[in-house]
Amino acid sequence: MPIKVFFNNSCNICRFEINHYKKISDSSFEWIDITNNDEALKITSKSEKELLRRLHVINNGKVIGGAKAFLVVWSKIPKYKILHKIFSIKPLFLIFHYTYEVVAYFLFLKNKKQLNEKTKSSI
Repeated sequence: MPIKVFFNNSCNICRFEINHYKKISDSSFEWIDITNNDEALKITSKSEKELLRRLHVINNGKVIGGAKAFLVVWSKIPKYKILHKIFSIKPLFLIFHYTYEVVAYFLFLKNKKQLNEKTKSSI
C-alpha cells in the first residue's frame, strides 16, 4: 500500500518541494493535493486548517504530520535516506521539528486565504 502524502499544491514552495520528490521517488507514494479537497479531510480526519498548516502522510494506516511526516517521506527516497538518519537523532529532530513549525506557520499565514469562511473565523 502506498504512503499517502497530503500537500498544498497552491503553495509555491510546497508544490516545488513535492514536485521534486515526485520526480525522484517511485510508486511508494500517492500524492494528494489538499486544495479544495473534502475527501482529504475525511481520509485524514483533520480539519482544513490542520491540513493547510502542515505536511501530512498516512503510513500503515496512521496519520502523521509535520516534521515526522518528512521523515517518513525521506525514509523511502534513496537520495534522502541520509536526511532521515540524521534528523531521526533526537536532538537534531527537535531542532528540525521547531524549525519546521516556524517555517510552516509563516507558509500557513501566506496561504490561509485558501480556507473557507467558516474556518477563517476560527483562526
